[in-house]
Amino acid sequence: MTQSQLSSREIGMVRIYMKPREKMPGKGSWFSARPLYRELVMQAKAHGIMNAIAHHTHFGYSNHGKVQDDGFEIPNPELTMCVELISERPTLEDFCKTHSDLLKHKVIIYKHIEHWDVSGRGVVADEALKA
Repeated sequence: MTQSQLSSREIGMVRIYMKPREKMPGKGSWFSARPLYRELVMQAKAHGIMNAIAHHTHFGYSNHGKVQDDGFEIPNPELTMCVELISERPTLEDFCKTHSDLLKHKVIIYKHIEHWDVSGRGVVADEALKA
């Protein structure tokens, strides 16, 4: 069995809460505009963010709003969803400042986290020659 090494480094996570019906402002008509959560994920990729995902929720509320539930036949466009970004804190801060026009009046949470990297311990040439 190969012994693995575990290393960690400090990074951060931002969660941005919104409604799935929110659209990208100023891009086409209401029906052709890209959903805001999709635009934020695409912009995060262009910005060099390590991870960006969108979570749909099933039950909850945000920003002191009404409690919402997922519909049985059609999705509830009022139900809160979350875009989660993971990267170094300065990169996340820059992203939020750069996209402040899209993020106004959103609940945004920053959390300090650790990134773990597991790597296999390879054979070092000098060690192999000693054996």
